[in-house]
Amino acid sequence: MTNTPGADDMSRYRAALDMAEYADEHGFTAVACEEHHLARNGWLPSPLILAAAVAGRTHRVRITVSALLVPLYDPVRLAEDIAVLDNLSGGRFSFVAGLGYREAEYRALDRQWSQRGKSMDDCLGILMKAWSGDPFERNGQTVRITPLPYTKPHPMMFIGGMSAAAARRAARYGLPFYPPMAMPEIEQLYHDELARHGTSGFVYRPSRGNTSTLVHPDPETAWHELGPYLLTETAEYASWKTDGVPRPNEDALTLDELRRGSAIEIVTPDQCLAAITAGVDQIVINPLAGGIPLDEGWKMLRLFTEHVLPAAGSVVATTRDS
Repeated sequence: MTNTPGADDMSRYRAALDMAEYADEHGFTAVACEEHHLARNGWLPSPLILAAAVAGRTHRVRITVSALLVPLYDPVRLAEDIAVLDNLSGGRFSFVAGLGYREAEYRALDRQWSQRGKSMDDCLGILMKAWSGDPFERNGQTVRITPLPYTKPHPMMFIGGMSAAAARRAARYGLPFYPPMAMPEIEQLYHDELARHGTSGFVYRPSRGNTSTLVHPDPETAWHELGPYLLTETAEYASWKTDGVPRPNEDALTLDELRRGSAIEIVTPDQCLAAITAGVDQIVINPLAGGIPLDEGWKMLRLFTEHVLPAAGSVVATTRDS
């Protein structure tokens, strides 16, 4: 969920909750959000708060954060917050644990960028201990958190990333691995490491990676009218790229580049259904991308719901407040 600089954030956050409730009522599989800090376009910085609000407005739809920047949190507090959220949602919460790729976020939150891998390992270890229900030692004292998660042994947690270190980390903890795109060598390393550690897990990677879909009756008109909003989001994302730090390759700086890339597509309902028929296993729609006017976001959400979902059968449909 992003916005144009200086725009009305309150209305957008309320729309996110209304859209989540609508998705819940109309058979969507999941509502997803992300975490970014210090973004000019108002990218969501507090995904657990939004996820809790979504839990209070919904009953069936899964709620996920992809990705939660785990090293930026105190691990005991994070274990407590996620446990409360899992109870509030009745076990519908899941998340992807990510490192992030912006040093500025770490500096702003008084975290050491150079120690991010170690911080991730430390946090994952404490989360697992805390959710076990057993007491453990931290900073010279015995800790036991309450409540424990509703989901046993803990909420569904993926390790996100594109590096060998991320794959090894996921295998070491016996957690599923979530790369943002096809990475055969890294995925094979993950399976090799599972065997080496004697742990079990799987790779979760939608066939089209992180492509966001907007459904519109006239894609050319939509690109003309809504494209500048989408470009504002992707251009800021592109500005965060840092040499040597792996991250999804979404670097469009012009509308032509955005249209040629895979980050966002605008299609008709029939084109969307054709993709599903061809075997696309997940459709991620993003009606709040880039500060798109709320009325336009609602039109596209309803168009997808009324003309794609009924014909899609069991295809996974995910609405994303990111």
